[in-house]
Amino acid sequence: MRTALVPILLLSLGASGCARLADIGSAPALSEISNPALQPEARVISLPMPRPSTAEQIPSSLWRTGSRDFFRDPRAKAVGDLLTVVIDISDQAQLRNSTQRGRTNNEKAGLPNFFGLESRLPAVLPDAVDPANLVDLDSSSTSSGNGTIQRNERIAMRVAAVVTQVLPNGNFVIAGRQEVRVNYELREMRIAGVIRPEDISNANTIEYDKIAEARITYGGRGQITDVQQPRYGQQVLDVILPF
Repeated sequence: MRTALVPILLLSLGASGCARLADIGSAPALSEISNPALQPEARVISLPMPRPSTAEQIPSSLWRTGSRDFFRDPRAKAVGDLLTVVIDISDQAQLRNSTQRGRTNNEKAGLPNFFGLESRLPAVLPDAVDPANLVDLDSSSTSSGNGTIQRNERIAMRVAAVVTQVLPNGNFVIAGRQEVRVNYELREMRIAGVIRPEDISNANTIEYDKIAEARITYGGRGQITDVQQPRYGQQVLDVILPF
């Protein structure tokens, strides 16, 4: 089985190497013009859509039914509508804790008189036993701890989201995702939450701090991210090792 894989690997490496050698001294070739609908990124998709409705026309009236202004309302108001979420997070936190603790204990106990039976202790215990000083305990403990947390985060982005659900109280459930790939590194932005229609601005935008139950993630995957992460074996050892 292994011997059969070797020729395949050699052929694939040779093909990729010849393709790269052909580009030496020349600019990368442009892609052919083709139908944009046939691209993998533009495949047929399915999104939440509102129920079909027929707008009621009022004769001799300039006001449109369902409109929030006199002419046109650009804000999202139904399932399937789009709006822009403005994310501008500038989070700073600095915590410092210091704890010191000390404790000293000293306990002494004796039995100089016990119904006259203390005179018989030498017969049972060694001669060096002193009934007046039977127990003498002394203990001391000290602990000290210091902790410091300093965090500074800044995220400034704009991402489009889709209204996926209209709740019974009129609030909107939104969700959106944005992916950007540069070379072999892909950056992904995800957002979801619940918003109020009145918080949407006239430009059809909403700020992130007006989203209830907000779930905002920003990360990436690719070659650079893989190098920055510890290996799987090291992660397993960090979990199972007790020291």
